[in-house]
Amino acid sequence: MPQRVLIASLTAAAAAAAAIAFAPAAAHASGLNYAALGDSYSSGLGAGNYGSSGSCYRSAGAYGQLWTNHDSPASFDFAACSGATTSDVINTQAPTLSSATNLVSITIGGNDVGFSSVMETCVLDSTSSCVSAVDNAENQAKTTLPGKLDNALNAVAQHAPNAQVVVLDYPELYDLSKSSGCIGLSTTDRTVLNQAADILDGVIQSAAARHGDAFADVRSAFSGHELCDSDEWLHSVDWFDLTDSYHPTASGQSGAYYPVFSSVA
Repeated sequence: MPQRVLIASLTAAAAAAAAIAFAPAAAHASGLNYAALGDSYSSGLGAGNYGSSGSCYRSAGAYGQLWTNHDSPASFDFAACSGATTSDVINTQAPTLSSATNLVSITIGGNDVGFSSVMETCVLDSTSSCVSAVDNAENQAKTTLPGKLDNALNAVAQHAPNAQVVVLDYPELYDLSKSSGCIGLSTTDRTVLNQAADILDGVIQSAAARHGDAFADVRSAFSGHELCDSDEWLHSVDWFDLTDSYHPTASGQSGAYYPVFSSVA
């Protein structure tokens, strides 16, 4: 076979293979009915641009909205709300789903163990008070949270029996290797807060496994972008807007949560 004919044949074959490879993905995305549930880490608090969502702080920069913009599912139900607990998922968010829903993402559990009050204690009080508050939250995560997560994920499965559910977790807040040169909390405070995040994430991962749901771990995606790093993807304490504190920035949503969710979804 002449070389130019061979090259033309190979080029045509490659183009055909590419068309076959990409066509199912596009068709699959267009047939998805997607719902983003959960708390402030899914609503996008900290990323700005909240529109008319009020105290739910649903951001145009949240990972669920970013994925929707890119993949164009058939429908998008943005039910995540800042401050949400497992009870809110059960009573308010899950009922928005249906048998037509076939993709669900969720972050939940942090508010059930008092995330905001723990951070307030660590910022305003002594290290001993911080350690005590963290210990209490860890105890709740180990004892009462598993049952609450089971109830929430059961509610999602009941209302959306055909959905793939992607359960995302929470990042560690601090780069401890940079703590000595970083103003703010003590290294002890930062260490116990990171340890608490790991315990909480482990409980969430176990719950996802019990329900056959996908688990998406964002911790490594935040590596190099935690508090105390030069390029932080998390808000530290903002005394002018306390609601943003300890939540992902727009870069944290687009650079960490979005690609981690996208890789699973």
